[in-house]
Amino acid sequence: MVRPRGAANPYSLIVSVGCPCGIGPEVAVRAAAKVPGCVLVGDFDMLLEAAELVSVPRLRFVAFNGQVADPRAIYVHSVGPKLLKRDRKPGKPTAASGAAQLAYIDEAYRLTKAAARRALVTGPVSKAAIAHSGVKGAEHFLGHTEWLRDLDGAKSSVMCFAAGPLVTSLVTTHLPIAKVPRALTAKGVSDATFALGELLLALGKRHPKIAVCSLNPHAGESELLGQEERRAIAPGVAAAARRLGRRVSLSGPLGAETAFRKAVAGAFQGVVAMYHDQATIPMKLVAFGDAVNVTMGLSIVRTSVDHGTAYDIAWTGVADAAGMRSAMDLGRRLVSSR
Repeated sequence: MVRPRGAANPYSLIVSVGCPCGIGPEVAVRAAAKVPGCVLVGDFDMLLEAAELVSVPRLRFVAFNGQVADPRAIYVHSVGPKLLKRDRKPGKPTAASGAAQLAYIDEAYRLTKAAARRALVTGPVSKAAIAHSGVKGAEHFLGHTEWLRDLDGAKSSVMCFAAGPLVTSLVTTHLPIAKVPRALTAKGVSDATFALGELLLALGKRHPKIAVCSLNPHAGESELLGQEERRAIAPGVAAAARRLGRRVSLSGPLGAETAFRKAVAGAFQGVVAMYHDQATIPMKLVAFGDAVNVTMGLSIVRTSVDHGTAYDIAWTGVADAAGMRSAMDLGRRLVSSR
């Protein structure tokens, strides 16, 4: 292991490495080898094995003691249940590996919250493995966005995605599609729109323009195709406009196909989507692997990769770490802007 030296890095990245049976550990190690100031939260032995897989020297690994001082070092904070080989079998998460990835999230959040100028970066997890891990409360795990909201005591959390010319936020997140119409409220639309405006401003966009999608085709076609636009979306846009003032321009509700097409063409800098796939399908078509998931509304900065555990290629050494690099870079950029 290397010996820490020099001044502490002012902006540290606390990285929960995700599911031990997926690509999270290897992309976290591969990215941390290129990005200084990283603290990997996970099982030490597992991360050393990932380092060997992706040809990162073990000598670079240092146990985290609260300081990030050496730019050459990859710091590790080992936490969670000790994992056996069977708990790290590619694509086959066990109860122990489910509990481990939740422990990584919880501890990484705690470390991020414990000091200023830290950002939380999360690797891909298995929601099912966490929910079935047997950890108290884990049966309600729906995703990072909701879990971190509750850990943080935040009034709300908003899922956003950022990738070059396209930045989007979601009014509802991990919800069955049949429940979306009733879940839409003016407050939810206002919160998601306000969060997207704040994110765009933090990204350096001057007077950004945001399109707010409709739920129904053709923005409801004057209520022939639904009333959600009148009942929730239009009032939410008006409320967000009052909150954002002249800093941001809002349009909507617009048909989603129009909103995203115009955004990709440059007419809008951001799009507010009503449900998960309304945002993620265009985002992943335009920028899969490069998009970064950002949780707005928390007291901390949190970014994440936009891909899943990729069990089919886990622990083969071929996983691309570009998404993790992007999440790290944006996390540092956002925390520095604060």
